[in-house]
Amino acid sequence: MNKLVLIAGAAFALTACNAPKDQKTEAGNPFFTEYTTPFGVPPFDQIKIEHYLPAFEKGIQEQAQEIDAIVNQKSVPDFENTIVALDQSGKLLRKVSAVFYGQNSANTSDEMQELSKQLSPMLSKHEDDISLNPKLFERVKQVYENKDQMGLNKEQEKLLEETYKDFVRSGANLDEEKQAKLRELNSEIAMLQLTFGQNMLKETNDFQLIIDKEEDLSGLPASLIANAAETAKAAGQEGKWIFTLHNPSVMPFLQYADNRSLREKIFNGYINRGNNNNDADNKEVVRQLIEKRLEKAKLMGYKNYASFVLEDRMAKTPENVYKLLDEVWTPALAKAKEELADIQTEIKKEGQSFEAEGWDWRYYFEKAKKAKFDLDENQIRPYLPLNQVREGAFYVANKLYGITFTELKDIPLPHPDALAFECKDKDGTHLGVLYMDFFPRASKRGGAWCGTYRSQTYVDGKRQGPVVTIVCNFTQPAAGQPALLSADEASTLFHEFGHALNNLFKDVHYYGVSGVPRDFVELPSQIMEHWVFEPEVLKVYAKHYQTGEVIPADLIEKLDKSGKYGQGFATTEYLAASLLDMDYHVLTEIPADMDVMKFEEETLGKRGLLKQIPSRYRTTYFNHTMGGGYTAGYYSYIWAEVLDADAYEAYKETGDIFNQEVAGKFRKYILTPGGIDDAMDMYKNFRGKEPGTEPLLKNRGLK
Repeated sequence: MNKLVLIAGAAFALTACNAPKDQKTEAGNPFFTEYTTPFGVPPFDQIKIEHYLPAFEKGIQEQAQEIDAIVNQKSVPDFENTIVALDQSGKLLRKVSAVFYGQNSANTSDEMQELSKQLSPMLSKHEDDISLNPKLFERVKQVYENKDQMGLNKEQEKLLEETYKDFVRSGANLDEEKQAKLRELNSEIAMLQLTFGQNMLKETNDFQLIIDKEEDLSGLPASLIANAAETAKAAGQEGKWIFTLHNPSVMPFLQYADNRSLREKIFNGYINRGNNNNDADNKEVVRQLIEKRLEKAKLMGYKNYASFVLEDRMAKTPENVYKLLDEVWTPALAKAKEELADIQTEIKKEGQSFEAEGWDWRYYFEKAKKAKFDLDENQIRPYLPLNQVREGAFYVANKLYGITFTELKDIPLPHPDALAFECKDKDGTHLGVLYMDFFPRASKRGGAWCGTYRSQTYVDGKRQGPVVTIVCNFTQPAAGQPALLSADEASTLFHEFGHALNNLFKDVHYYGVSGVPRDFVELPSQIMEHWVFEPEVLKVYAKHYQTGEVIPADLIEKLDKSGKYGQGFATTEYLAASLLDMDYHVLTEIPADMDVMKFEEETLGKRGLLKQIPSRYRTTYFNHTMGGGYTAGYYSYIWAEVLDADAYEAYKETGDIFNQEVAGKFRKYILTPGGIDDAMDMYKNFRGKEPGTEPLLKNRGLK
């Protein structure tokens, strides 16, 4: 759903305030003047915490005045004076929101988190003041009902349709009493989602596995040990080693640490985030959250929250989602059981007889893969220096679309660790600015994502390029060494770069048609992953960081043969999370004493999930759904994979993975038009047909 007020990176709710104009507060506040920076990027070096609240307050006030002007004008409602005026309102609010929420995810602080709590009810009220304004809705409705007489083009028709639909889905047709209840629910949901995310960050940062005996480091790669020593030194514990729950630390520890009891300790720390009965516990937060969401859905006339959400997605219904998930679940679980048998074989090889547990899977799976394919992930890392992988992504984009990326030095950065690049089209015209911020820190939430500090738009009839950011949590480089990526991290970089290309190529005139359905948005990112390990791409960027040697052909062959091994685990843990997300949001009743961890155990247990494979995200740290971004939508990755696997076949069928005719169609029909067309129509315009699941199952080695 397109929000009436757009905020970069998330659907944050927004709020009117009658705060008086404060000249002292405005003085020196970068948000109150036009940016004079290169390409108009935010002046991050000038923005201080005290600048945000006054800018939010004034932005809210300005937009409220703009809405009043739309409502109180005497002229007959038409597309320009109502729909476009609404779409273009809230310039300052959009400006400050993009920076604040981008920074709150990538470089937060206690002060920012406190401010986000203060802003949440303000912004929720403001959005409701717009979407539940009866006079405003009446004008929108008049335009909508007379659209056939207005001579609108396709993009304008779509904006009108989406604007009207957003009002209806935001409660504009509810009576006054129900609207008051909806306001209350929206505010409560926003605060619960915010609390969930803050608790998760705290739980992730608070855990430390401290090792003081060198023998307990047995099996770990030297680079990981060096990073752990640096972490300990920074924490004032020089001479020790500290491992954390950030993925670049915990995952390789589980993969290589010989000490089984320490693997168990960090594994349990990881899967119990938000489930420790402390001040950051998320169990009751989740129960209240799904309760409030269900209450909102019923208020809006739906039987459950998933039905409300999915009506506006490609999937349309929960039944369609379950159909796809169930179709993939059976072969994925069968493959996972085969992998478990291999793991048990490796345990027996060591003369052990214990049954594998969750903290054993990655460790013994690595041994099984080495036994089957003579491949150790640490053989690959030296050929995947971060800078070269990044240049590999740039190379693929250049081969496909002719675009270039040039590093920018004298430009404000969102964090000192970030890099900036200008993206130019093949004719040399400016497409946008791309920031890349790769390494974990306590101020950054986990995972990887792509967002914008400014969305693509038009100003005075001229396209204004976006300011895009890619944020990751890759393995920190050891002192004096380059950052060496795992194969999974290389795929992640290409994935997020695909999102960036979507933002950079977008060319729409209105904010209200800039987005696509959540279950379509992963197509541009996931298709990029197909190029990462193509031999002709590896030969360009995969070069040994010390010798410059191109990755050997036999290593590429091993990588290719082993590529589908492990898809039982990977697919099953992903599907478990997708099913868990759906199962919460198809509920039609939430008991006051509901035990969410018991619900998780039962809903996944009945499907036969192996005890050694926890859901990729367990309930209390499942920020994708509980944080609000992918609510009743985590299935989107596999839904989009049906599309991306089929789409990549279009390149393969030509015998040229860089076929520029196919790439041109993909750019024209998928990457450029935003949400002007229906998502499936966009796909069929590119491919000429609807996709099937065969390429997906083949791609994952499940067929």
